[in-house]
Amino acid sequence: MAAKQNKEKFLMYKGKPLVRSGNTIYYGNSYDPFVILINVVSTKKVGDLDVADRVSIQLLNTDPNVRPRERIVKKSEKKGLYAAMDIGSIWLERALAGDKS
Repeated sequence: MAAKQNKEKFLMYKGKPLVRSGNTIYYGNSYDPFVILINVVSTKKVGDLDVADRVSIQLLNTDPNVRPRERIVKKSEKKGLYAAMDIGSIWLERALAGDKS
């Protein structure tokens, strides 16, 4: 009988994992050169739900040899999680392809 493998399954967005801890979301593979860090700065009530209102987004270099201050490649603030995920996915794809513009 084959041994069971204990693999964590992550929520995926455009083929990359999303990992959430509180108001912080990481998008991308941690072993890739870049990941996206999203922080929910403020929320608003919509019915019974708290929905992200202001969201901070950063493109981070994952190289441990880079100084912490230089790890932030790009940053922005957006209205809503959808806008942040949209620009974040574009930044990440371009950074992983080698184009940092």
